[in-house]
Amino acid sequence: MVKPLAFKGDKRTKKRKAPSANDNHLVDKSAQDRALEAQGDDSWVTADTSGDVNGPVVIVLPSTKPACVACDAGGKVFLSELENMVEEDPATAEPHDVRQVWIATKIAGTDKVGFKGHHKSIGMFSARTEAMSPEETFACIASTDTPGTFSIQTQRDKFITVTEDGMDIRGDADAITFNTTVRIRMQARFKPKLKASKELKAKEKVSKKELEEVVGRRLDDDEVRKLKKARFQGDYHEAILDVRVKGKHDKYS
Repeated sequence: MVKPLAFKGDKRTKKRKAPSANDNHLVDKSAQDRALEAQGDDSWVTADTSGDVNGPVVIVLPSTKPACVACDAGGKVFLSELENMVEEDPATAEPHDVRQVWIATKIAGTDKVGFKGHHKSIGMFSARTEAMSPEETFACIASTDTPGTFSIQTQRDKFITVTEDGMDIRGDADAITFNTTVRIRMQARFKPKLKASKELKAKEKVSKKELEEVVGRRLDDDEVRKLKKARFQGDYHEAILDVRVKGKHDKYS
């Protein structure tokens, strides 16, 4: 299910879950909750590579005032000033208006992406078509000079650019210049490296108490290390059984 966009300053509600009567699954449920939290991270980060560009994005332009590409309900594409930044730094920009957000979708079998406006019409400069054709796909070319920036190339080998006065946006630049250099801000939960890192940390955070509740007895440090290691290696349930069997043998020996 697609989550609605959240903006800075919005109040967040937390859903409460009733505790399960089956204590044997406490660790698994806790780990699942943490994994879901990692997937639900709606903070905004900067795309570093073209492979990162996916999900909700904000295309930050090198304009006179910090601004981004936006489109209205009629499909008109325009330059929209940004308000949510840290110390006026465009590299920290977040959207304050749904019109500033595009949904980037990878095109299977290519290195291209499509951009969908908030009203679900696909495109960039007209944003009025309903079906995605090659004309509505773009290549995000990473800058070799400034990490974390891109030039967005159209199917006709032109580039998105701001005008010389920095007050308007066009899609007809012939070459990569400062005016074609954009930052792409995206939600953290869609960034591959961050997503993998958060999932790893979610697995890492299981406590000794949770492990003891699953095993049904107190554990020594070596047993805790063994079970945590098993969670990473994928043989967690087998390790739990081994520790339980060892506990029974120790009890009757």
